[in-house]
Amino acid sequence: MILKVDNIEFNLLLNESELNKNKTPIVFLHGFTGDSSDWQFILNKLPDNLLPVAIDLIGHGKSSSPVDPKHYTCTAIVHQLNSIFSQLNFQNIILTGYSMGGRVALSYCLKHPQQIRAVVLESSTPGIEDICMKKERVEFDLLLAEKIKNEGVESFLNFWFDTPLFKSLKNLPDFDKIKRKRLENNKTGLANSLLSFSTGLMMSYWEKLNSLSFPVLLISGEFDNKYTKINKAMKSKFPNAQHKAISECGHNVHIEKPELFTKLVTDFLDSIEREK
Repeated sequence: MILKVDNIEFNLLLNESELNKNKTPIVFLHGFTGDSSDWQFILNKLPDNLLPVAIDLIGHGKSSSPVDPKHYTCTAIVHQLNSIFSQLNFQNIILTGYSMGGRVALSYCLKHPQQIRAVVLESSTPGIEDICMKKERVEFDLLLAEKIKNEGVESFLNFWFDTPLFKSLKNLPDFDKIKRKRLENNKTGLANSLLSFSTGLMMSYWEKLNSLSFPVLLISGEFDNKYTKINKAMKSKFPNAQHKAISECGHNVHIEKPELFTKLVTDFLDSIEREK
């Protein structure tokens, strides 16, 4: 399904025949260089009362990759997401976001908390508090964006997947297939995502997490020390959160351990239903 927001096209993966059946929408947001197909493994394994939707964020997958970086800011992306939800008449939403998609999900939750039933955040962060560290991250992402523009997507991905963050991902037997899929992304879209939605540019939400009272599931991989530490700290800030650190797994829990990820999410959804 293609929807337009401000003349920008967004690709959505969903069963259109299930729209308008009074089902609770559960929306999946991919990470940087990913797309909606990353979530195919879970979409048909969810309870029947849910309507699963996966979205290609701006600059990714089959969604548009406009040249103007202003369309990739946090404010712009939250606006795009909200317009998509309005067009689909979505309310009482369960949001699931991985890494960059988790930052989008959290940003949306803080802007429109009344729209949210629950949220699942995988390997994500509420931002950087230290001013110097924020500046360093912006400068680093600027260099990465220039690398994409000058050398292309394939050269960038070779560098990107060589970082320690993805060490365990590269051990998967189908890693080459995963990488080939990411080669389909547009270099303008990826570069602009780094330029305008860098973690360094994102507002720090650490002191705002206590305002979100809905249920939160935090997921990280044990090999991903940085984000496991961040998620433990996040758990203490949310009023109603649980954190699951998955053994023998890195940053990409949903790709490295899809069956376990699915069980964690479905168990979380069951617990929400029991609390009604």
